[in-house]
Amino acid sequence: MKVAILAGGVGTRLVEETEIKPKPMVEIGGKPILWHIMMHYAHFGYKDFIIALGYKGHVIKKYMVDYCSLNSNLTVNLSSGEVTIHNGSKQDWNVELIDTGMPTLTGGRIKRLKPYIGDETFMLTWGDGVSDVDLDKLLQFHRSHGKLATLTAVRPPARFGHLEFEGEKVVQFSEKPQTAEGWINGAFFVLEPGIFNYIDGDMTQWEKEPLERLAADGQLMAYRHGSFWQCMDTLRDKKLLQDLWDNGNPPWKLWR
Repeated sequence: MKVAILAGGVGTRLVEETEIKPKPMVEIGGKPILWHIMMHYAHFGYKDFIIALGYKGHVIKKYMVDYCSLNSNLTVNLSSGEVTIHNGSKQDWNVELIDTGMPTLTGGRIKRLKPYIGDETFMLTWGDGVSDVDLDKLLQFHRSHGKLATLTAVRPPARFGHLEFEGEKVVQFSEKPQTAEGWINGAFFVLEPGIFNYIDGDMTQWEKEPLERLAADGQLMAYRHGSFWQCMDTLRDKKLLQDLWDNGNPPWKLWR
């Protein structure tokens, strides 16, 4: 099953990093967040990737082309130019890197991937969020209901501490817990090729008309994921993810 990852956005709220690289290449623990996402999918056996490129897509292309060299020991014969890679990290992944245009919106990027996905079920996520969602259970849920689209619904962490009162007395304090109410779209989709009919063109935003129309037609289902999920929209988010990584047991790191 193919995994599509949207990696073409500008990332304006991370401008300190994204002036020189696309947001999916911002590093957590010395590796791009894109790598963390791909490692998550690969852990469940999904290793056939299609990455939709846009803003500074050449940076992602170069990283993928140089991946084996960057993560291995090398022997370089300077007279012949021959490079031998050994004792390195080699992933058995297939990665298609597709330019989907600079101004193209999320729905347009998805539609531009149609020739590479073909007429089969596929997975889709954004290139800036990590989770410990069980992808096998997600796929099983999708296949159980027979609709065109499944999204992963999550409860995001609160930005501030949560207080519960009795009168004026604080009876419970929770420092930035997961929100107790309010499910949101956490990406990690499973989709049927019929969803392409809901996308008009490049200027279609996936999160607007297509998902709204799928919901109105009864073709959108939600897989509720109550465990870890975190996007990386801001420097504050990046620091949170880096701190979790530095603590030695980041909750999204299911691989070993």
